[in-house]
Amino acid sequence: MIIEVKVPSVGESVTSGVVSAWHKKSGEFVNEGEPLFALETDKVSTDVVAEKSGVLETKVPEGQEVKIGEVVAVIDDSIVAPEEKESAAPAKKKKTPAGEKKEADPEEKVAREKIPVAAGADRGRPESPSPATVLSPAVRRIVEEEKLEPQKIHGTGDGGRLTKADALAAVEERRKPEPSSGPAGKAEEKIEAREVQQRGEGRFVRKKMSPLRRKVAQQLAMAQHTAAILTTFNECDMSAVQELRKTKQEEFAKKHGMKLGLMSFFVKASVEALKTVPVVNGRIEGDDFIQNNFYDIGVAVATDRGLVVPVVREADKKSFADLERDIAEYAARARDGKLKIEDLQGGTFTITNGGIFGSLFATPILNAPQSGILGMHKIMPRPMAVDGKIEVRPMMYLALSYDHRAIDGKEAVTFLIKVKECIEDPTELPLDF
Repeated sequence: MIIEVKVPSVGESVTSGVVSAWHKKSGEFVNEGEPLFALETDKVSTDVVAEKSGVLETKVPEGQEVKIGEVVAVIDDSIVAPEEKESAAPAKKKKTPAGEKKEADPEEKVAREKIPVAAGADRGRPESPSPATVLSPAVRRIVEEEKLEPQKIHGTGDGGRLTKADALAAVEERRKPEPSSGPAGKAEEKIEAREVQQRGEGRFVRKKMSPLRRKVAQQLAMAQHTAAILTTFNECDMSAVQELRKTKQEEFAKKHGMKLGLMSFFVKASVEALKTVPVVNGRIEGDDFIQNNFYDIGVAVATDRGLVVPVVREADKKSFADLERDIAEYAARARDGKLKIEDLQGGTFTITNGGIFGSLFATPILNAPQSGILGMHKIMPRPMAVDGKIEVRPMMYLALSYDHRAIDGKEAVTFLIKVKECIEDPTELPLDF
């Protein structure tokens, strides 16, 4: 029975994706539950597994965009697993250690010892024109199983006799695909040549954007064209947070099995600021303003595929350890392409940290339809006036980009000052470690 492998639905808003990688090749036997291919969408990347065991036949190449529900492969479940060939595989792959002589197969050794006797008995007769037909039991078994023609195989044994290695080499040679000389083969050669030219000599290379990159581009452009984005700045002294992390790090690590990072402090500070200035935690929807009374904070994560923003749910109800654990888990899953659609939906406010890449000053773009995003930056030691004296302090610039249609400048500045106060005096936060 032929079973169709279709692109599964991975979310209501996802209509297409890209087959980014085939984990199994066409013609291979696959077991039920084994990953077949990686599907990359504008939201997440996920592995699609085999529903039945059988032989796989792919229908689309890697890198091709496919629609949800489209057939990308078929599985023939009438073909069972080649157990006999698998049992012969270890002998086929066995290697002789360097410096040691390869011992002859016992069956081949017996056959070789019998050859001189047969030759002596037939000394008066003409020599057989086809020594390759004298087969040892091991060689005969391979010839029969693989349906080889021994007369067409060049023997390397004594007197042109076929050895086990000759038979296995013939099997491998037969399995090699023949070069295509038709139009399709020529087309493939032209494509390959063009790709090589683009990589090596071309002045530019044109390639399709990934679904995630296209989605990010659309979202950012939509935010710029829809919202009235304005950014306000401030700076905060990181001395108190750094000292607190230094004194509590060992105890925190022993108790929770993880390090106490910076992001949990900023999530906590943002929640306190959102409670002080609730309008920043809302969004515009048509002619209405939606005020959120919950605190689902998005944390931007940079991956090789692009930028994603997993959401930490109910951040106001979580401890520092819970926040650090959630953020670390989301970051790992994001980089492995294991995030789910629901991990990225429903945030009310976003935090992005360009400081991990060395950014000193930036204006973040809103994560639509949210009305505010906090930008963290690199901590730099700078001379500051403290109580009439010049002291070198670890300073960070903070940026709040906001939708001026919903949020006035006074509210934006008040929000950012509240974040600054919570970071410079962490005792204003609910310290639970």
